Amino acid sequence: MTARTWALLVMLLGVAVVVGLAGGSVPLSPLDVWRALTGNGAGDTASAIVQGLRLPRVVLGAVVGAGLAASGTALQATLRNPLAEPYLLGVSGGAAVGAVLAVVVGVSMPSLVPLAAFAGAALAVLLVLVVARASGAYADPRVLLMAGVVVGAFCNAAIMVALATAPEESVRGALWWMMGSVGDAQWSTVRSVSGYVVAGIALLAWWGRDIDVLALGEDAAASLGLDVERVTRRIYLTASLLAAATVAGAGLIGFVGLIVPAIARALGARTTRETVAASALAGAALVVGADLVARTVVRPAELPLGAVTAIIGVPFFLWRLRGAAR
Repeated sequence: MTARTWALLVMLLGVAVVVGLAGGSVPLSPLDVWRALTGNGAGDTASAIVQGLRLPRVVLGAVVGAGLAASGTALQATLRNPLAEPYLLGVSGGAAVGAVLAVVVGVSMPSLVPLAAFAGAALAVLLVLVVARASGAYADPRVLLMAGVVVGAFCNAAIMVALATAPEESVRGALWWMMGSVGDAQWSTVRSVSGYVVAGIALLAWWGRDIDVLALGEDAAASLGLDVERVTRRIYLTASLLAAATVAGAGLIGFVGLIVPAIARALGARTTRETVAASALAGAALVVGADLVARTVVRPAELPLGAVTAIIGVPFFLWRLRGAAR
């Protein structure tokens, strides 16, 4: 990628952040946003809106978008499937089971719901690996993909069973979380999710050369001295747990890991390290922009963030599927 393209991505993210801080039920000018951030001349209302409400929301959206995009990049390269993304591999289903069970049993502490979601996603990832190992083709990307679909279907069934006997208020809360939102962003959540996302992206970039070799195919990678099974397991676990951390912080936000890596490659990214970095920037801008749409298009009401990304992602998925068929 050229320096101009990198500058364009950074500028796009900067514009998305500024617009995200300025837009909402109470519109603010960029100057008001700057004054609220720096504390120079902004009113109490503008400062409270920007620093207390919008800034943690925008930062969490950027972190979640970067994590989902980087996870999708690694999974697509490892599984050698441009249609692969975290939500096709059982991660979202496991996270949803954990969160729904926490809500249904009446967990009172809000911080425990994301922890339950992360635990459910981690358990789903381990279950996918167990199913793949039982099949006898542990390192086969097609087996991992099918195992993810099976585990995801099982998780959906578990969710329906849990919600069938749950109180109405619990069902409403669980469904809103499953549709995805960064509306309740707190700095504690931002810090915890950011730690996982930064560590996950750094590991994927560090293993970028292994992912590039693995993308050549099992036989080619093995002939070059790569331990295919070990590397596949390591990257799959890291990418899946990276996605699980974002789900724990913001609920289920689909299609980001599918759309953004394709955009990064279209912009000229070739190696995995380039694609991961470019996808992180573009994914952050996409989720921040989608969240702005979610909270402004029908204001004062708010749309689920996952619904907005799905509206963007479903046509893109069908277009990519048609291209793959050809």
